[in-house]
Amino acid sequence: MGLPNFLAKVSQPGAEVRIGYLGGSITAQKGWRPKTLVHFQQSYPQAKISEINAAIGGTGSDLGVFRVKQDVLDHTPDLLFVEFAVNDGGAAPEQIYRCMEGIVRQTWKALPDCDICFVYTLTEALSPPMKEGNFQRSASAMEKVADHYGIPTIHMGMEVARLAKEGKLLWRAPLPKTDEEKQALGDKFVFAPDSVHPHVETGHELYLAAIVRSLEPIKSASKTPASHSLPAPFIATNYERAQLLPITQATLSQGFVALDSKTDPFGKRWANRMTSLHKGSKPGDTITFKFKGTRCAIYDLVGPDGGQVIITLDDQPAKIVPRFDAYCTYHRLSTLLIGTGLEDIEHTVKIEIHPDQPDKATILAKNKNVMDKPERFDGTVIYPGAILVVGEILP
Repeated sequence: MGLPNFLAKVSQPGAEVRIGYLGGSITAQKGWRPKTLVHFQQSYPQAKISEINAAIGGTGSDLGVFRVKQDVLDHTPDLLFVEFAVNDGGAAPEQIYRCMEGIVRQTWKALPDCDICFVYTLTEALSPPMKEGNFQRSASAMEKVADHYGIPTIHMGMEVARLAKEGKLLWRAPLPKTDEEKQALGDKFVFAPDSVHPHVETGHELYLAAIVRSLEPIKSASKTPASHSLPAPFIATNYERAQLLPITQATLSQGFVALDSKTDPFGKRWANRMTSLHKGSKPGDTITFKFKGTRCAIYDLVGPDGGQVIITLDDQPAKIVPRFDAYCTYHRLSTLLIGTGLEDIEHTVKIEIHPDQPDKATILAKNKNVMDKPERFDGTVIYPGAILVVGEILP
C-alpha cells in the first residue's frame, strides 16, 4: 500500500523523479496536474521532479490502456497518476476492470518500482451517488482493481460533493470579476464554467487540496520500498496484452501518404502522440492486416475533411463508419473500433475509403455547429496512425 518507492526516491538529494499523469481533459487542463507538480517540487526541493503529461481530452481508459507504454512508461515514471473516472462514466464496469487492470499490469511488468495512484474527478451528471455517500459507478469499479493490487486512491471530488449537497456549489457559472459579483455570490462556490472542467482558480484548487490532504495517510501507509509483484489477475480478460503499433505494420494501398513528424506541418502537430501518421483521401484505398486477439481498433484523427470507411472483419457483413462527428470543426485524436470481445484467434481486417462523404451539415447540426467554410469540410480523408490490438499483429 501507499507510495513507498516514490517517497523514498523523492527524499534523496539530487534524485531525478518523474511523475506521470495519464488522463483526459480535466488532467490536460492547467489545473490539478501542474498544481500537484509544484506542490511536490516545493515539498521535496532536494529532488529534481518533472512531469510526463499524458493527458488527452475526451478519452478514457479504453484508449489509455493502449497508449500507456508509448506515452508514459517509455519515459520511466516513478509515480503514475491515473484519472479516467469522468470519461469512463458511461462505461460498463467489466470494461473498466479490463482497461484499468491492463494499465496496472503493463506498468508493473515494465517498471516494477513505479508506484501508482488512481484519482477520481467529478461532474454534475456523475454527482448524485456522491451526495448520498457513494462513489459514482466508474470510481467504484476502479476501486475494486485498486483493492486487488493494493493501490492507493484519492477521490478529488469529496469536498465538491459536500458543497453541492449543502447547496453551496455552482456547477456551471463564470468566475466573478467585480466586488459586486463576488458579494452577490454570498457563500456560493463557483466550480466550473461547464459543470465538468473546473475553473483553474477554484475547482482545481479543491482537487489540489484533496491530494495534499490525502498524502499524509498515504505516507503513513507507505512501508519499506520494494518492487511490485503481479498477483493473479482480478479479471482474466484484462488488457495486459494491449499494444499500440504503427499503422505501417498493416498493408496500406499506394494512395496513403506518410505525414512526416519532422517535415510536414500537420504531422508535427501530432508527433508526440502519432509517430506514424498517414493520410488517405482516395475512395477505394485500403488498409489490410491480420491479427490474433480479442480487441482491435485504429488510432486516428477525425476532422472537417473526414470521410467514412467500409470495415470488413473476417466474414462478417461490411459496415460503414464515418470519420466525422458533430464536433468536427477541428482535427482531434480518435479511435475507430473494429471489433471487441472477439474470440482469441486469427482475424482478417479490411478498411476501405468510401466514395461518398457523410452528411456533414446534418451531423454538425446535432451539436449546433455549422460549416463556416464549405471548402474546409470537403473531403473523404482518413488519418490512420496506429493499430490498437489486444493480442498481436500477424504477418
